[in-house]
Amino acid sequence: MTCSSSLHVPLGPDLFSIIVSSVQSGIKSVSLYCVDHFGFSEVSTFKQRYLIADQDWDRNGGPILFYTGNEGDIVWFCNNTGFMWDISKEMKAMLVFAEHRYYGKSMPFGQKAFSDPKYLDYLTSEQALADFAVLIRNLKRTIPGAQNSPVIAMGGSYGGMLAAWLRMKYPHVVIGAIAASAPIWQFENMCPCGSYNTIVTKDFLKSGKGCAESIRNSWGAINKVSSTAEGLKFLSSIFHLCSPLQMDDVESFKGWLSETWVNLAMVDYPYAASFLEPLPAWPIKVVCTHLKDPSLSEELLLKKLFEAVSVYYNYTGNMKCLNISQTATSSLDDQAWYYQSCTEMVMPICADGINDMFEPAKWDFPAFSEDCYKTWGIRPRPDWIATNYGGKNISSHTNIVFSNGDLDPWSAGGVRKSISDTLVAITITDGAHHLDLRSKNPKDPPSVQKARTQEIQYMKKWIEKTKK
Repeated sequence: MTCSSSLHVPLGPDLFSIIVSSVQSGIKSVSLYCVDHFGFSEVSTFKQRYLIADQDWDRNGGPILFYTGNEGDIVWFCNNTGFMWDISKEMKAMLVFAEHRYYGKSMPFGQKAFSDPKYLDYLTSEQALADFAVLIRNLKRTIPGAQNSPVIAMGGSYGGMLAAWLRMKYPHVVIGAIAASAPIWQFENMCPCGSYNTIVTKDFLKSGKGCAESIRNSWGAINKVSSTAEGLKFLSSIFHLCSPLQMDDVESFKGWLSETWVNLAMVDYPYAASFLEPLPAWPIKVVCTHLKDPSLSEELLLKKLFEAVSVYYNYTGNMKCLNISQTATSSLDDQAWYYQSCTEMVMPICADGINDMFEPAKWDFPAFSEDCYKTWGIRPRPDWIATNYGGKNISSHTNIVFSNGDLDPWSAGGVRKSISDTLVAITITDGAHHLDLRSKNPKDPPSVQKARTQEIQYMKKWIEKTKK
């Protein structure tokens, strides 16, 4: 079978019922696409999954809103991108959610994909963008009425980066992009490595007196308590860990805690949500009710720390124990993303313990590279993203909206100032990670309502200009 072969598989009329809260929507389809778009000797194909909803679409060339899938199951992203569903009728748009290769069910080489690094050579953003470009062209060729449909790329986080890069690399395929919380500058020599953790700390500082200070003091308490076998047993017990801590687990334990605080900053939404874990409204404020006194003794402080962590991991009260190897929903694929971070997605992050609440940790590229080599047998290329996509030299591009919430740590590497009339930056006050892509909610701050209105206006402007 050649790389150009294509197969569309509708899964039955019952799937035309559109339910945003639990998507069984549109046509669930797979198409066969090249494993390698840029070489000619590898002619293998793989099945790429995508979702289509066309109940509001103007079949006479109405626009296509195309979600550039990121590091996880596409149904999960579809369920958490309510903005597209909210505006489909107003825009008379078809919605397409495309799954990223090596995630969800879109697996080149199937079960053996992660058995040998040679099968992962094709897990790159460039290959994923080519998948999206080929898919769009195939949809326009095979769906009656779609031939002249203008396509707008949309995505959040890594998906937002892909949306922006898709517009940059394939401007003839997509007429514009909404790139939400897209840290396209979170790379070497483009962004200070400490900015990310500084934003997380600011979120905790504003959410409760003594909160960030308690977390800052907790690292010393953990180091002291974990220095003995009895202390390790105490930590394992008060944190209700699924597996008892050993001496060589302490760094992993602290890393788990650090990622917990970061994740809370990402999903500090003004209403109850379950994007990474089931959480209350303004979860950091709830966390900070347990961390009011940074002067507590080590043992008391650590007990309070467990109460705070439990807001993130056990708000529902259903968890019997906590697993330090898991920090978010299983719909995200840490393994594949770890490989990507070890190749082209090298995003330096550091902490100094002064301007942030974290244990001091320098960005150590040689150590990072060595860890990647031990795991995958490959070395990272920290300069490749800037070389491939232009770094900060993107002024020649057009029709991209970059939105960032000021609570979101990934905004540190985002485009936060407009570059031109058509490369526009929108800041969302009191906004966490791609809040603007979520469904509208009565508790939304005015800033995100305004951002969505602006995004709709830009999309309509791009569509109108294309028609003319």
